[in-house]
Amino acid sequence: MGLISELKLAMPWGHIAAKAWGSHKSPPVLCLHGWLDNANSFDRLIPLLPKDFYYVAMDFGGHGLSSHYSPGFPYDHQNFVSEVRRVAAALKWNRFSLLGHSFGGTVGGMFSCIFPEMVDKLVLLESSPFILETNELENMLTYKRKAIEHMLQVEASKKPSQVVSPEEMLQGFLKNNSHVGEECGKLLLQRGTTQVATGLFLNRDRRITRPEYYFNFISRELFVHSIRKLQARVLFIKATQGFYDLRRENDANTELVLFVTSSLRSTLKERFQYVQVPGNHYVHMNQPQHMAGIISSFLQSKERIPAHL
Repeated sequence: MGLISELKLAMPWGHIAAKAWGSHKSPPVLCLHGWLDNANSFDRLIPLLPKDFYYVAMDFGGHGLSSHYSPGFPYDHQNFVSEVRRVAAALKWNRFSLLGHSFGGTVGGMFSCIFPEMVDKLVLLESSPFILETNELENMLTYKRKAIEHMLQVEASKKPSQVVSPEEMLQGFLKNNSHVGEECGKLLLQRGTTQVATGLFLNRDRRITRPEYYFNFISRELFVHSIRKLQARVLFIKATQGFYDLRRENDANTELVLFVTSSLRSTLKERFQYVQVPGNHYVHMNQPQHMAGIISSFLQSKERIPAHL
C-alpha cells in the first residue's frame, strides 16, 4: 500500500503534519506516535495492515514536521488530546479508530474516554490508556515545576538548535533510545531532522523534554472511573522485552500492568483483548510482522474478537 499523501492541517498556532495511506473514502484509523518520535514510527507497520482502511499518522505539535506551539503555550498532555480532536475536525471525521504507540496510546486512551462516541476501536501498542501515579506521588509537584521552569528557560535563551553530522545525530539518538535499531533510528530521524549546509538539527521543540513533566497522572480510582466511559473495543499489545513505562527503563512493576489489564478486562469484557508479542518497546518498527496479523484481525473484526488470537 503506497503512501498516498502528505497532509498539512491548519491549526491556530500553525499546522499539524501527517502522512496518509489508502483511500480517504475507507474507514479511518488515526495513528499516534510515541514521545519525541514522529509519524515515520508507522512506516513499516501500516503497509502490512489491511488495504481497506484509511491510515493517517500525525506528528504531534512540536514533533516531526508539525509546527511548534507558540511561545508561552505549554506542551501539556491534555493539549495533545485536544490535537486529536482538532485533527478529526480538520479531516471531518465523526468516528474513527485509534492506533497509538507508547505516549501516543496514552493520548489515544484519554481521548477515547473524553470523546467515547468518536472512537470505534483503540489499539494500544506498549501503552496504557492513562498513566497511573503509583510510584510518583512524591514527584508530581516537582515535575510540574520543572516543566514550567524548563519552558521559561528555553524561551529566554535565544540559542539556535545544535547542528551535528548525520553520524553523530544517529549515534546520539540510538544512545538515548536503546530499543530502536539503527535502521529504525534512521527512519525516525528522516522526518525528525532538517538538513542544513553544515549537518542536521532536530526538528522537535526544545521545550519538550522528559515525558513525565507533561503527563496527567491519575489515581487507580480515577482510572477505573474513566475507562467505564469507553465505548471502543480495545486491543492492548505488550512486548515481552518492552517496558511498560518509559520513565523507568525495563520497569519490572508487573503489578501495575496487571491492574491496568484486569481493570480493562472486567470493565470492557469481550470488548477487550490482551496480546503479548516477542520484541522490545519498538516492536512495531523492529518486527512489524509480529503485530500486523493481530492488529489486522482486530481492525477487521465486526463484533466479537476471534478466540484463537
